[in-house]
Amino acid sequence: MVSLSPEQWDLLDELHRGGLYRQEFQAAWQNGQAFLAAVDGLRGRRPLVVEWRGGQRQPGDEPVPVDLRIDHVFLVSCKYLSQIVSNSSPTAVFDRLLAGGHGGRSGDWFAEVAPDAYEALYREVRAHLHRETPVAEDLPPSVCELTNAQRAALQRRLGSGQWTPELRPAAAAFSQAVAEATAERWRRALAGAKTDRALWRLLRIGSTPYFVLGAASQGSLRLRIGTVWDWRQHFRIDDFVVTPAARAQPVVEWRVVVAHRRSTERTTIDGHVEIRWSHGKFAQPPEAKVYLDTPHHRIPGYWPLA
Repeated sequence: MVSLSPEQWDLLDELHRGGLYRQEFQAAWQNGQAFLAAVDGLRGRRPLVVEWRGGQRQPGDEPVPVDLRIDHVFLVSCKYLSQIVSNSSPTAVFDRLLAGGHGGRSGDWFAEVAPDAYEALYREVRAHLHRETPVAEDLPPSVCELTNAQRAALQRRLGSGQWTPELRPAAAAFSQAVAEATAERWRRALAGAKTDRALWRLLRIGSTPYFVLGAASQGSLRLRIGTVWDWRQHFRIDDFVVTPAARAQPVVEWRVVVAHRRSTERTTIDGHVEIRWSHGKFAQPPEAKVYLDTPHHRIPGYWPLA
């Protein structure tokens, strides 16, 4: 195995001997054994080279979430107890429909889609902090005038977790306004696009097949992810619905009804996108986390490893 430094090997050895992550090590070992024996996988052939590629941003329009590459051919994504499909900018998700890649950051989405609700929340926050201490007078009258240093200070004052009871009504109104405006903007983008391509990007299905090895709440996660060609041979989209949701953070739920071409079966895929500040309230421009709510093994195009 290559691409791991001696320091990383030492850390793995320390974690293994410590015993705290015994279940994770055991699950990873069992997944490796399953992939070695699988007909879809290595078929009992011991690999010559295993490369670790996790943590590297992948270029291109359809980045495959690769953590391991085996013998320069087999691509493996390691996913342990995570429903997050991608973490991108709101512009990438809702305007570009993830065309051009899943990463990147953009401007202040909140100021763009719901400026009045954004300013109203900021005014409530500023007044609330001023009642606690006059330091809030140092904050500008408009949220768009905040400097990076002021944003960092504001985030420290507000802390992590839920809003205080005094600020929850304004935060709820802000969340609802952002969700509704974002959902409408996403609908407009989808109306002028090919929805199958938008779904493939949401599901991380591209022109290259790969495997997912990991763990989910239901047990081990061992899947073969097909290509867009495979998907078209087996499935078609019947409906793509986008709905705003009122939660602690602005959320847009999405639901796709998929028809099976070789039977009368239909499958529903549910997910949601959470729009939130990066690194805490007001700290940095918002990010859009895409979640898959339907279990992975029930997703059309995600085949159980055989």
